[in-house]
Amino acid sequence: MSAEPVLISGTLFENVLHRARTSPRRRANYNFHENDEANPHRFLNVMLADTYVTPHRHRTPPKSESFLVLRGQIAFFTFEDDGRIRSCHVLGEDRSEMGIDIKPGVWHTLAVLSDYAVCYEVKPGPYRSTDDKEFAVWAPLERTIRERVDREIPGHDFGSRASLDQSEYLAYLKEVAAHSLHSVE
Repeated sequence: MSAEPVLISGTLFENVLHRARTSPRRRANYNFHENDEANPHRFLNVMLADTYVTPHRHRTPPKSESFLVLRGQIAFFTFEDDGRIRSCHVLGEDRSEMGIDIKPGVWHTLAVLSDYAVCYEVKPGPYRSTDDKEFAVWAPLERTIRERVDREIPGHDFGSRASLDQSEYLAYLKEVAAHSLHSVE
């Protein structure tokens, strides 16, 4: 990796946004850290309005996480262990709150409320796919995660998640965020 500084600019946002638009996950990262073993991990996460992030937590190993919205708006949710929404914070442009920092082990997700959002995220490394996050059993898995599990563990029982649709769940979260916006104004 070059020792030259990387400017966080509109051009960088547009390049990552182009990748997000062509990604099946409807989001893309730009990593400032050198590799998965680096500590901390610092990255841009550019997400489109129709991306779905399965609610999850970082408990083993415990990892805190910070989000700063640089462009657009998101609704950031935290949850109780049973899936009830604990909090909803609308963050980003034209808002008094621009970011959030969460402790290890907090169930969380986000929903993009604008056409797209650019977040700067920081969390401890290293990244290992086997233990980076624990997905909530009370929420639908992202389609790409379900497909990977289906390939790697044929016949896996998805339990109560099997009947949940990620698009419906995302719409529900956005309704909660809209209600949250109206109750504050």
